[in-house]
Amino acid sequence: MLSRFMSGSIRNLEREYSCTVRLLDDTEYTCTIQRDAKGQYLFDLICHHLNLLEKDYFGIRYVDPDKQRHWLEVTKSIAKQIKSQPPFTMCLRVKFYPPEPAALKEEITRYLVFLQIKRDLYHGRLLCKTSDAAMLAAFILQAEIGDYDPGKHPEGYSSKFQFFPKHSEKLERRIADIHKTELIGQTPETSERNFLQKAQMLETYGVDPHPCKDVSGNPAFLAFTPFGFVVLQGNKRVHFLKWNEVTKLKFEGKTFHIYANQKEIILTYFAPTPEACKHLWKCGVEHQAFYKLEKSSQVRTVSSSNLFFKGSRFRYSGRVAKEVMEQSAKIKREPPEIHRAGLVPSRSCPSITHGPRLSSVPRTRRRAVHISIMEGLESLRDSAHSTPVRSVSHGDCFMPRSRSQATDASDGTAVISDEAYSPSDSVLPTPVAEHSMELAVSRQINGAPCSIEEEKESEAGTPSYGEGGDFGADSRSVREGAGGDSALSEVEQVNKFVLSVLRLLLVTIGLLFVLLLLLIILTESDLDIAFLSDIRQTPEFEQFHYEYFCPLRRWFACKLRWVGGLLINK
Repeated sequence: MLSRFMSGSIRNLEREYSCTVRLLDDTEYTCTIQRDAKGQYLFDLICHHLNLLEKDYFGIRYVDPDKQRHWLEVTKSIAKQIKSQPPFTMCLRVKFYPPEPAALKEEITRYLVFLQIKRDLYHGRLLCKTSDAAMLAAFILQAEIGDYDPGKHPEGYSSKFQFFPKHSEKLERRIADIHKTELIGQTPETSERNFLQKAQMLETYGVDPHPCKDVSGNPAFLAFTPFGFVVLQGNKRVHFLKWNEVTKLKFEGKTFHIYANQKEIILTYFAPTPEACKHLWKCGVEHQAFYKLEKSSQVRTVSSSNLFFKGSRFRYSGRVAKEVMEQSAKIKREPPEIHRAGLVPSRSCPSITHGPRLSSVPRTRRRAVHISIMEGLESLRDSAHSTPVRSVSHGDCFMPRSRSQATDASDGTAVISDEAYSPSDSVLPTPVAEHSMELAVSRQINGAPCSIEEEKESEAGTPSYGEGGDFGADSRSVREGAGGDSALSEVEQVNKFVLSVLRLLLVTIGLLFVLLLLLIILTESDLDIAFLSDIRQTPEFEQFHYEYFCPLRRWFACKLRWVGGLLINK
């Protein structure tokens, strides 16, 4: 606490901060911002750097010292939001996935969304069947290296690229076959558009998973997509609610509630920490406003509690999806130049490239690492603590369905893949810049290359369910922290109770003060009401009137005449 106070004092003395934003192509944009600069200033700088007009789909994400992810709020000061010491490090990501990404107006916007979905595929957030995975990877291959050339692409060339957390030789052969035979002649733009059209049909398109637990203690991932609220468990989508069916989102401590208008459904889940739960709630409020409302003027301030003096208050600031699409249709300019992987960028403007992920780990060893790590992730999630409360039960499992069929059901259960949904960066602790060795280990664990450039990757994950320490020490920290979790929870409950009592006391005092002022105004008025006349005739009121009210009224009148005289003289 003392170190944070001292760092905050030192930071307040500085006038400018250095800020680095890692873009979707893994390049970095560094700038200097003023101490009081707001998030909108930095966001506009990045969009100008990228020559991006359809910018409402994107956002800036950062990770606090407790390894909790946050979206940078554009209306607030950057320095007041980020708790870490400068220089600040953030990353640009897609915040609101377009419902139809292939139909975006400009190619630069489609390309950046392509990079985001490619990243989702690589980190296991976009999960799909093997046939769909092969087609998506082939589109990526065609977009980045072009047509198949036997002279440039030897046998097994597709294995040099890391498209997914796990690969198999059969899948690699299928990717190469599709690339050789079905995609010949496609330009990078066409391949990217086909990739987007294929990706938007998947059940996990647009999913930014928030790890939670249900009332039975089972791991689950909550997400907000362009089409509604989704809950994923294992290899199933166990809940899906359209945005017009979601009536209320609430949280208290680690508990998150979703209310639906159909049969008064209440879903209850538990986040790893109160901060993670608040981040989940704010993401839900923003997504619901963005996709559900017709105009930004309809946005209202939302409270996390039914009592106005309790809980958090938050308001989405920005345009909604319908306004964004209407504004995009009005764009009339020459398409900006895009520099993709495999093309030689000009020196006159910054390049936007995203080269292939060449693995530095042998393929057989990489598979063994993935198998052991996936087992470790399962045990890590099972060790999380949760408190059971009331919730609805999950339905049975059905066969996979198309997008149109999936969106027709409000709470349908569907199989999304052959494997359990286990996005690596949403479970592992977030790598931080101070621990370079831990960063390299976590990247190798995720199946990513351990090159210097890959160590700079800014993909930010939510805290692990262990809530303390790095991945290498998770098993030990979970055991050591098991006894402290209950003590921390008791302290948190006491603090919340004290804060609630203080808020109630302040609100009560404020109401009494307002009532007192109202009573004074009424008694000093000319209203002829019986009880007011009785009050005016009391000695106490006469004393108050002549000794306090009349002098105060004369003082105000004098001040007003003085101010009026100054204005007239000017």
